[in-house]
Amino acid sequence: MPRTAAHCLSPARLAMLATLAFPLPAFATTTAPTLDSGDTAWMLTSSLLVLLMTLPGLALFYGGLVRSKNVLSVLMQCFAIVSMVTVLWVVYGYSLAFSTQGMAAGTLNFNSFFGGLDRAFLSGMTRDSLTFTVPESVFAMFQLTFAAITPALIVGAFAERMKFAPLLWFTAIWLTFSYLPIAHMAWAGPGGLFWDWGVLDFAGGTVVHINAGVAGL
Repeated sequence: MPRTAAHCLSPARLAMLATLAFPLPAFATTTAPTLDSGDTAWMLTSSLLVLLMTLPGLALFYGGLVRSKNVLSVLMQCFAIVSMVTVLWVVYGYSLAFSTQGMAAGTLNFNSFFGGLDRAFLSGMTRDSLTFTVPESVFAMFQLTFAAITPALIVGAFAERMKFAPLLWFTAIWLTFSYLPIAHMAWAGPGGLFWDWGVLDFAGGTVVHINAGVAGL
């Protein structure tokens, strides 16, 4: 009598297949986020890599594209942008980008475009605050590196043609009214305009590259 596939499976194997086909409810339930040391270490490493992309990476790259007498100017512009954005990020940038105050999935309101100021000066952030599986402070620093490199990317569009003071004014205004709203709409979570549209931006294609590219034009 020919043996079918069912005859070749032991009860233990059948039980295992049933578990895979119909997962236990425990797999479907959501649990509170817990700190993961591996995720934290990788986020710290990634933050360092992005920072090195800006200083000295981007500064030296743009410095090599201008006349020798303007190399120091471009280096200083990139350094100043990173320094100023860091201060603005702590004061109000992180809050405008990632505050979820007033947000509701599927609801279009002011907070679909801008975050609130309830997280200004990193208010509410403690040693135990978690974002996903990493400390919130690490997450904020990681996002800061992207907020810093994005306006620095625009330097290549006006290298050798903009004075230092207007550069700082432009960076502060552009960060506030372009980068932070786009980051909020894409990354802040349900209730953000792009998030509710289903936009997926894992590597900054929208928030960083398209945003900086349009500004450079």
